Amino acid sequence: MIDGHRRPRGPYTVAAALLRHLVPVALERSGDLVAAHDIEILAAAPELSGLVPATRVTIDASLPDDERILVPAPRRTLRLANGLTEFVRDAVPAGCALAVCNVAAADPTDTELLDVMTRRIPPATLTVMLYSDGPEHPLDTRDADELWAVVDRCVREGFLHAVVELGEHGMARTEPGGRRWWRFAQRTATALGGLGRVEEARALWDRVRGVSQDPAMHAASAYGTAMLDARHPDPARRDLVRARAWINEAIAISGILPEPLERAFKLGFDRNGLALIELRQGRLDAALALVESAIELAGELGERHPQHRMVLLANRAQLLVALGGTKEALEDYTAAIALDPAFPDYYLERGNLLFRLGLHEEALADFERAMRAGPPLPEAYYNRAELLTERGEADEALADLGRVIELDPSFLDAYINRAGLLASVERDEEARADVTTGLALAPGNPHLLTVLGQVETAAGRFAEAEAALDEAVGSAPRLAAAWGNRGVLRYSSGDLEGAVEDLTRAIDLQPQGDLYANRAVALRALGRDAEAEADEHRAT
Repeated sequence: MIDGHRRPRGPYTVAAALLRHLVPVALERSGDLVAAHDIEILAAAPELSGLVPATRVTIDASLPDDERILVPAPRRTLRLANGLTEFVRDAVPAGCALAVCNVAAADPTDTELLDVMTRRIPPATLTVMLYSDGPEHPLDTRDADELWAVVDRCVREGFLHAVVELGEHGMARTEPGGRRWWRFAQRTATALGGLGRVEEARALWDRVRGVSQDPAMHAASAYGTAMLDARHPDPARRDLVRARAWINEAIAISGILPEPLERAFKLGFDRNGLALIELRQGRLDAALALVESAIELAGELGERHPQHRMVLLANRAQLLVALGGTKEALEDYTAAIALDPAFPDYYLERGNLLFRLGLHEEALADFERAMRAGPPLPEAYYNRAELLTERGEADEALADLGRVIELDPSFLDAYINRAGLLASVERDEEARADVTTGLALAPGNPHLLTVLGQVETAAGRFAEAEAALDEAVGSAPRLAAAWGNRGVLRYSSGDLEGAVEDLTRAIDLQPQGDLYANRAVALRALGRDAEAEADEHRAT
């Protein structure tokens, strides 16, 4: 029985207890299995660092506190949970049982892990028994120094719920406005923003302004407030005008900080934030100029702040891609990757660009580097599936999409792509199942309705197909596939003129060989042979 209460350990209380039991035995049986999951094991149970060598390490681990600027996204814990689940599945003897009490008081990292384990590990391998109640635990009595050590670890690993809870305890045990209080406040507000708890984060930044006269704190608070508006999880609630006002305040303060290196770093950091706002407002040239000015300022920092330089290079690459500068973008992505070869994100971005350029082998290599760089990454498998689909390797693409859905059952685009691919190879019932699951996640999704119309047409259920495709073209009038599939439906139901009309609309939106071929069939049935012949030529 493992006590899952988050006090006093915090994140991954259950995971750490389980790993302390499994890892020593697994090392004797299969060191490769442990090495393949070193990141997940050490994130959950850092006390095992004496047994488990860290073989995949990002530069973040070696940076001082003031140079670590990246906070892992909330989805990182899902990646860790999947990696830990795969380790447990392969390390535990078949027929074992795991009992956990105090689940109601567990940290979100453990509840997520237990959910993934119960979903992905067959009961014949490991039976998981969960009990909401358990022994009582005393109040947290750790002092500020002890709390800071835990908060700092949680920030590094992306355990954002724990950062918020423990950061608030830390603020309560330090003098408001002081340097130690500020460290807790800054991390707590950042974590709140990362979790989408925007108004709580905004209130905390306001509190910082209310208790401090330190210019660096005010600059950082202005930046943090600006990003709440610029990055609001609901695009409809982003306020870019207010965000610009706050980021301008941050730039104004950072530009007059007395210490030259601090000024160069913070001013470049804030200009990069303004570049995001310019990008969101469609001013790509202005965004690029700001990022380039930030890169120039970073040149004053010497060897310091490599993570900051990495982010700036990648941001410039993204803007260059949008402006058509693909060669320069590839160079920037390569330079960013060179600064931290163990960081997976920019392999994905460079791979996407290489894919767009038709450099499939190079793109494939980048996607697979991203897979190897850390815990299971659904996006890497999704991107590889798109490439494999483009190359006509349907079975391999379906396997990758299945892997995406196994890792993240909420990954809507994976259902869309897999449903479409299954329908294209006439595995209609499987396609229908993915459509059903996808529509439960996103009712009315036009891409899924398009596939539904396709499989209903193939089954001869024309009324159901028409309802689905009418809804699809109504909600997404620029979706070529919806018009094309409705054209096929209209041909199948005898409406030849309607078929030509819909297929023409699809061709206008996205000319493709199969659309010309289908329109040619409808045109011949109408006796319009010259037009049909022209479409047949276009289809080849």
